[in-house]
Amino acid sequence: LREVSWALGYAHEQGLVHRDVKPDNILIESSSGRALVADFGIAATAGDSLGNGVSGTPEFMSPEQILGGEIDGRSDLYSLGATAFYALSGRLPFEGKNATEVLARQVTAVAPSLTAAGTQVPRKLAQLVDRCLSKDVSNRPASAQALAEELGVVIEKRRELPAALRAFVKRSGRMDGGGTILGLFGALGVSVAAAALARPAAAIVALGASVLVMPVLFSIVAARRLLNFGFTQADLRPAFQAEAESAREERSVQHRSRFWFRTIVERIMSKTARVAGATAMVLVPIAIAGVDTPRFGLVGSVAIALAIIAACSTFGCLVLMQLRRDVDVEFWSAFWKGRLGTFAFSVAKRLRGAKPVATAMTHRATELSLGMAAEQLFESLPKASREALSNLPRLLQRLQGDAHLLRTRCDALQDALAQAGSQSASDHYAAVREERDVMQERMRETVGAMESVRLGLLRLHAGSLTLEGMSTHVEVAADVSSHLGRLLSAQNEVEQLLRPVSRPVSVSVAVSEARAVSSSQLTPVTLNAKHAA
Repeated sequence: LREVSWALGYAHEQGLVHRDVKPDNILIESSSGRALVADFGIAATAGDSLGNGVSGTPEFMSPEQILGGEIDGRSDLYSLGATAFYALSGRLPFEGKNATEVLARQVTAVAPSLTAAGTQVPRKLAQLVDRCLSKDVSNRPASAQALAEELGVVIEKRRELPAALRAFVKRSGRMDGGGTILGLFGALGVSVAAAALARPAAAIVALGASVLVMPVLFSIVAARRLLNFGFTQADLRPAFQAEAESAREERSVQHRSRFWFRTIVERIMSKTARVAGATAMVLVPIAIAGVDTPRFGLVGSVAIALAIIAACSTFGCLVLMQLRRDVDVEFWSAFWKGRLGTFAFSVAKRLRGAKPVATAMTHRATELSLGMAAEQLFESLPKASREALSNLPRLLQRLQGDAHLLRTRCDALQDALAQAGSQSASDHYAAVREERDVMQERMRETVGAMESVRLGLLRLHAGSLTLEGMSTHVEVAADVSSHLGRLLSAQNEVEQLLRPVSRPVSVSVAVSEARAVSSSQLTPVTLNAKHAA
């Protein structure tokens, strides 16, 4: 519903009223899961009076459209409200034996309430649908953008993750199962066999090699399993982020003991682990080198003892740290988003070959879906075309990263606005709202550049676009990314400058200072980015 509201808001900004919003004209793009509004065949100019002509679908027409009165974007919101009622309840708000009876009820009857009909939906969502179905135009949301904004407040911030991602984040993406224990016993058996057949030094080398190889093999197998479900490495970032937020919420409601000595014990264990571990690493080569010399026999025993002390201290320190934050999620998140995770997914892709990947309808943000679709189109190009556009994958990754940063900032500003309440008329509220609008506009420019690249690749596959034309699309997207990178870099500098200020800085002061710096330094950049888009 929010994506349809965005689409209608864009159409209304161009002066068009759709006049036929209904389920049949809302499409779901299979590659990204986005909602698209189609069929503007009977669209009219906003403010027109339709006279006696009636066009549209009776079950979803607004009263003013039926009566031939003057219409604007709020007429489409009535139709969207009827569509939402149908999608959420499974039945139409107004029914009749024929079209004439349905039209008469649309004009005269009061729309039923979702809650009165027994439909279990969030209260705020039901109220929004009821407002959209109001006969009085002034009681409906002021615009499609305003409706999308209110729907954004209704939507839960952390969306439900697919089962495959939840299982990966909690279990299958971690080396803490039975297979890991069996692997450790196997590595121990290999080291014992090496000691029996060769020298003790060979046992240490065999044990170390086994411990190093196990994570690599595990990560490749786990990555290949996730690829078979239709997910990629890019899907893990929001999945681990959602898991971290969930763990943080759970810890916030748990009883926390505030014994002062817990912090002291944690620090002592941390320092003990570092000193003992470093000393053991120094003594191990000496013990290996002098294994046949009796006087060096004690060195090996000391090294083993220090290694055990370091392991026990590390374990105790991690246990205490786990009481404050979820160390497991942080570690495995860094593991899978780091170089080893990238290597595992690249190897897993080669092992899968050209096997088709199942489409995963997920929580993916628009920029992530567009980036993945564009990357798949790029990989299916002939080798000569891929070489000519060799910088395209890196550009797509950069645009994804920029859009992700912008989306994070937009969400943070939207949360601040939701907490302040829409009735707030203070300068603080207006400043944050204006800053949120600026971030949304930058995000639209970034997503638009990615969409242009994706459509260009589709046309390149279809033979309706040349490599030279595709290079133009890539250059324009690169310009947008370059200008956006400067803007984000400048805003980070502003935040760094404001951070060490000791006096309390209000939201309005911080935003106004940031805007002053941005406007003085980046006005040409902003104009160029818009022009390129």
